[in-house]
Amino acid sequence: MECSLVLDSSLQPCPVRAALIWAEGIKPPLPSGELPDFLAELVERARKAGEDFWPQVVKARVRDMLRHGKYKPAGRGKPASEFLLKAAMAGQFPPVNPPVDVNNAISLESGLPGSIFDLKLSGPDLLLRRGQPEESYVFNRTGQGIDLQDLLLLCRRHDGEWQPCGNPVKDSMDTKIQDSTRDVVAVLYAPADEATTEVGRWAERYAEALRNHCGADRVMWRVVELED
Repeated sequence: MECSLVLDSSLQPCPVRAALIWAEGIKPPLPSGELPDFLAELVERARKAGEDFWPQVVKARVRDMLRHGKYKPAGRGKPASEFLLKAAMAGQFPPVNPPVDVNNAISLESGLPGSIFDLKLSGPDLLLRRGQPEESYVFNRTGQGIDLQDLLLLCRRHDGEWQPCGNPVKDSMDTKIQDSTRDVVAVLYAPADEATTEVGRWAERYAEALRNHCGADRVMWRVVELED
């Protein structure tokens, strides 16, 4: 199966250079009882380094990527990568399941937020646009919602319409990885001025991690820009 990501023409100037990664035939993604070795080692390095784990310019540039209109990337609205670094520093980094562990590892190491979905639930075609007024979705099992207005927003094609399903802060419950997931699609969000080669390097590492740690039969990736 081929996947696609379209950056909406309304994203002017476009703040993001995104990587699209997908994998087919992963092993059943059962819950991780503890952090896998590759992630535990990374988390320990992040814990020791603290706020200096990334250059401060990385944090600033990623926040600038999200800053638009009423959306302010701070507090509960900060990028997912910052939540991960904070969890590592506190010794509270959560094991989830192999695909999400891979996503969290790449995001923690790079400083770039990422989203990963069950491909059967998201479908192969995704759109990136800004959230509209009054758009929201539930992002956890307790029913908490996130206001999506002005936030960079991934949408899936559902019943003939583009339905929000993910963003660089919190992803929707509707498309999250399940025990039955066998194919996944992921997006890594990088600032628009990040070199294509650098975004591609992280995307390739993401794809190989899905192969090595999730047993994927086939992995693919590509960098997506507005002109695509």
